[in-house]
Amino acid sequence: MPETLTGFFATTPGIAVLAAVGYLLGSIPFGLLITRLAGLGDIRAIGSGNIGATNVLRTGRKSLAVATLVADALKGTAAVLIARWLGGETAALVAAVGAFLGHTFPVWLGFKGGKGVATYIGVLLGLWWPFAVAFCLVWLAMAFLFRISSLSALTASVVVPAGAFLSGYANGPTAIVLALLAALVFIRHRPNIERLLAGTEPKIGGAKG
Repeated sequence: MPETLTGFFATTPGIAVLAAVGYLLGSIPFGLLITRLAGLGDIRAIGSGNIGATNVLRTGRKSLAVATLVADALKGTAAVLIARWLGGETAALVAAVGAFLGHTFPVWLGFKGGKGVATYIGVLLGLWWPFAVAFCLVWLAMAFLFRISSLSALTASVVVPAGAFLSGYANGPTAIVLALLAALVFIRHRPNIERLLAGTEPKIGGAKG
């Protein structure tokens, strides 16, 4: 790639372009596309109405849920890796936020998207893969103990940024981005938090979440 082009993507306008690219990648509604291609109609008419893997699982098609999870994660990973290649680490962090916002607030669906957990994992994978592994391990442990998807995601969203910061593996900008994404996960899970506090949040495989 010409140095003039790589130099551009390291500038503020170039980073803004990569943020937009991250958003567009993140805004691809794989859950909706996959279920429609499988002949299941609009996933938004099922369960919680969410386009993420947890709601896709409510169709009874585990393979489609896994496909949605992987696709939603990899679009976050792709956004980070492309931005890092073109513009460096700052661009990668900005694109990470862009991808998350694209998934949760996709322009194609009236800004009503998923809750961002899979894309968050994909972003972590792109930033530094041990972050993603730690997230998945915490999620799995909580899911095994409590069988509540939202509680698992919320716990992992707190533990990973805190652990990365306290261990020194996340520097200032990275720590800020991880904390921001964790805060956004909590915001997107506000109805789930209300149900958790009320003791009415359904378990994995339930009708709503």
